[in-house]
Amino acid sequence: MSRTLGLIGSGMIGSSVARLAVAAGLEVVLSNSRGPETLADLVADLGARARAATPEEAARTGDLVVAAIPLKAHEQHPAEALAGKTVLDTANYYPERDGHLAELDAGELTSSALTQRRLPGSWVVKAFNNITPHQLFCLARPAGAPDRSALPIAGDDVAAKAEATRLLDVLGYDAVDIGPLAASWRSEPNTPVYVRPSLGETPAMSVEAFFRWTLRTPGIVVPAAQVGKLVETAVRQPAGEARIPNDEEAQSV
Repeated sequence: MSRTLGLIGSGMIGSSVARLAVAAGLEVVLSNSRGPETLADLVADLGARARAATPEEAARTGDLVVAAIPLKAHEQHPAEALAGKTVLDTANYYPERDGHLAELDAGELTSSALTQRRLPGSWVVKAFNNITPHQLFCLARPAGAPDRSALPIAGDDVAAKAEATRLLDVLGYDAVDIGPLAASWRSEPNTPVYVRPSLGETPAMSVEAFFRWTLRTPGIVVPAAQVGKLVETAVRQPAGEARIPNDEEAQSV
């Protein structure tokens, strides 16, 4: 298993992944767009296995890289530094935040396929995009635990998906391979596997209130068999329809 995890973006999802990685004994290199010094408190909280760096350094240092930034920021990815790396893409397409993208609105591409196009030297795997940050951290369980949850992954490279599966296993999750990046819409907003299975019924509220509510909710176990069934029942909807977001709009990038 890769021993150093690079993180591009250290907001809510990135921080949850980092906490799971440190708990699993991995070294973590955190980054954001505002500079390493802005991550001092998070690094101190995570302990000796974590340090802050620039996105370029996090990309070069990580044996595996998690990109936990909004889709609108993906053009800022250090493509050269990420060349030859497996990149786990956590982003979903939210037009009100990311701006409308014609290829995504028309369903010609998925957001992760667009990211792959922007990172031609890397192997992109869609992961961590269908679960809220607090539940991602709280629902992690050791391998073999009867109450272990699973997360969907999608990608075009078999070896990259195997690497992502190993990381999920170390962090506390089974992985369900839902196919290539062209099929990654099956885990995106407006699909049965997105957010609700691990939260249950969600009251209507603002984005800010929603995230506060998730912090008071332990989450619901969603095993691999259930993830598989939910993915199979997905029907593709127009991109950007009303949905509950899974990453904070104001996430630090």
